[in-house]
Amino acid sequence: MYSLWQRLTLSDLSADRWVDASYVHRWVGSLRSWRQQSWVMQWGDEIGAILTSLVFVVSPFIPSTPGLSTETIALILAGVAAFWILLTLADNRGGGITPIHITLLVFWGISAVSAGLSPAKAAAVRGLNLVSLYLLLFLMLARLYRSARIRNWLIGIYLHVALIVSVYGVHQSIYGAKQLATWVDAESILAKTTRVYSYLNNPNLLAGYLLPAIAFSIAAYFIWRGWLPKALAIVMVVVNTYCLQVTYSRGAWVGALLGVLVAAALIYYWLYPGLPKFWRSWALPIALGTIVAIVGVAMLLIPSLRDRVLSIFSGSKDSSNNVRLEVWKAVGRMIYDRPLFGFGPGDRVFKQIYPIYQTSPRFSALAAYSLFLETIVEIGYIGFAALLWTIVVTFNCGVQGLAKLRQTRDMQAVWLMAAIVSMVALLGQGTTDTEWYRPQIQTLWWSIVGIIASFYPSSKQIDRGTPPTDDTRHKYRADA
Repeated sequence: MYSLWQRLTLSDLSADRWVDASYVHRWVGSLRSWRQQSWVMQWGDEIGAILTSLVFVVSPFIPSTPGLSTETIALILAGVAAFWILLTLADNRGGGITPIHITLLVFWGISAVSAGLSPAKAAAVRGLNLVSLYLLLFLMLARLYRSARIRNWLIGIYLHVALIVSVYGVHQSIYGAKQLATWVDAESILAKTTRVYSYLNNPNLLAGYLLPAIAFSIAAYFIWRGWLPKALAIVMVVVNTYCLQVTYSRGAWVGALLGVLVAAALIYYWLYPGLPKFWRSWALPIALGTIVAIVGVAMLLIPSLRDRVLSIFSGSKDSSNNVRLEVWKAVGRMIYDRPLFGFGPGDRVFKQIYPIYQTSPRFSALAAYSLFLETIVEIGYIGFAALLWTIVVTFNCGVQGLAKLRQTRDMQAVWLMAAIVSMVALLGQGTTDTEWYRPQIQTLWWSIVGIIASFYPSSKQIDRGTPPTDDTRHKYRADA
């Protein structure tokens, strides 16, 4: 059984052997001599970090029109992708191949086949182009995050931008905000409740954006040095958490609860070697019981929270639930017609095909209201299996990286734990939402996966005091 798990998760992958046998990888470093002579390219990773940071700075503030927001992000991603290619050709290090890279290559290949077989080929090709840009963003981030200094910097930029977004959300909760759509059942007792959406113009999208912000702001408290940065981290935790609560996003709340449970397990794993015998046996059950108790007390004391949570179980009596149920029926028929490779990647394909299957004009939809159903519709069960494989391999890589860091007690592990928690939380929200497919969340998702990949034990850690070489004349150092 263990051997099967090793094969499934590619834990016995020999990246060096694959690199040596790869014809494509032979091009890596082909411009190395030019890089040695270029003063600018000696700072290639820093320039890449600046380009990549534009994604996190711009994404929450771009116009909310789905097509326009996607085009804007795609333009920035294209610049990041072009610079990654240049960096790779001029690379003087190589390495960094992880099992995650292999699964994503398979995922991209299936997406390409799906686009080629799509009945809406033009839209599917556009979708494939966007998938390619996101995966190239991952490749850039997986490279950059190998430097603890750049990792701290990029995460810090995201957290500061998220704080601005959250502060505006808190302002809306206090002073009110125009509801841009029917986000709450008009017949429920919460009909007049203000659901904040900040600059993202959608409370569910805002909630998905804040889930990683909460996890990473908690991690920042342990990473950042000095009482002022730590105080700022605490402010971020409080403001982000409150803003998440007033989005009244049920899917995000479920994701947050799953994230908290995973966080408790990871913290227990991290502390386990130093725990007394009693706490080794009882720390995790006590922590899980405390979490359940806190959630129960919160539901008793906060009526709006209680009513919103209970609406999850009201079935079709809740209008939001009813729309999802009807859309899922139509999605089921779409999947039945093209189960293997789906209709092609991209939301444009869904928008063209779904009206043929929808049961009533009342139940129009721009997506399948489920990350997993949307994946099956777009790239079929084969693509869905590739996605699940990627998730399993990514989680396994994260656990392996955490085990390695636990041996050295490296506190950078807190970033890794935050990334794993964020991944679980976003997947939890994705069970009943497709905000995962929006560029504001997709870019965060690939950032999270990039963080996990950067900690994989086989990755070459370039920030552990390695002396500069004549090629780079640059020193990487860890800040924590």
